[in-house]
Amino acid sequence: MYPPRQPFFPRRSAFTLIELLVVIAIIGTLLGLLLPAVQKIREAANRMKCSNNLKQLGLAFHNHHDALGYFPTGGWDWWSTPTYLGTQPMIGRAQQAGWGFQILPYVEAGNIWHGGGATTDTDRIRVAVGTPNPVFFCPSRRSPQTVLFSAPGYFNDQPIVTALCDYAASNYEETGIVRYQRPTRIADIHDGTSNTLLLAEKRLNIRLLGQPQDDDDTGYATGFDFDVIRYSTRPPAADFLAPTGTGDGRFGASHPLRFNAVFADGSVHSISYSIDPLVWQYLGNESDGTAVKPDDS
Repeated sequence: MYPPRQPFFPRRSAFTLIELLVVIAIIGTLLGLLLPAVQKIREAANRMKCSNNLKQLGLAFHNHHDALGYFPTGGWDWWSTPTYLGTQPMIGRAQQAGWGFQILPYVEAGNIWHGGGATTDTDRIRVAVGTPNPVFFCPSRRSPQTVLFSAPGYFNDQPIVTALCDYAASNYEETGIVRYQRPTRIADIHDGTSNTLLLAEKRLNIRLLGQPQDDDDTGYATGFDFDVIRYSTRPPAADFLAPTGTGDGRFGASHPLRFNAVFADGSVHSISYSIDPLVWQYLGNESDGTAVKPDDS
């Protein structure tokens, strides 16, 4: 006698179209919830790294002051490149390159400061100007980046690779700590080091990143130029995206709502783009007689 037959249930070989669409919709919803959280975590990490970069740069300024008795100068002009006497980089007023070049020994880049293993001043300049350093870049905006730059009067009219920079000193009005050619000292900061801006992030047109633009072409080692010097009498603003235009000599960043700045005492602050313009102007001036605190609430 045969055993009773089991009921037959047809085996399903695949999802139905409706089930597949439901699964896709669920996955899409989960990704939509997850991505903003991931982006926030990434931005928080980038902001912290950027803040640490400024902390290192501020410390380098102080180490420069401890070693030489004054802060780095703003260098000479936009067409200025590092000045060597034989194998030795010049210092103080004699150094035509700006603060970015002058602090290299204090950000573990002394070899680049000396021009690497180059045997001529021309080749030393190529090494010093063209070697990117991560400490000069905010990861929210970009990785270390270079451009090929050429202009009449710059580097004997020859094209040269220049390493860029996301930070700028205060200020272009020459009321701040970093001045055209002239060194300043802590004793010159009459408003107090905790009330005086030293460096901050600079505003850029991010559509043009990677190609020479007026405030992002001669790089970190340039002299007194918008690449590394900004106004404190102009309110800061966030990066923007446009077919043309520059950062307008303003401080700013790729971070939402706020940007990072280091003050003359070495403290790093998160500054709102909506900071009172007059307060921002006071912070940039080392001796205006008005001691105000940065808005980092």
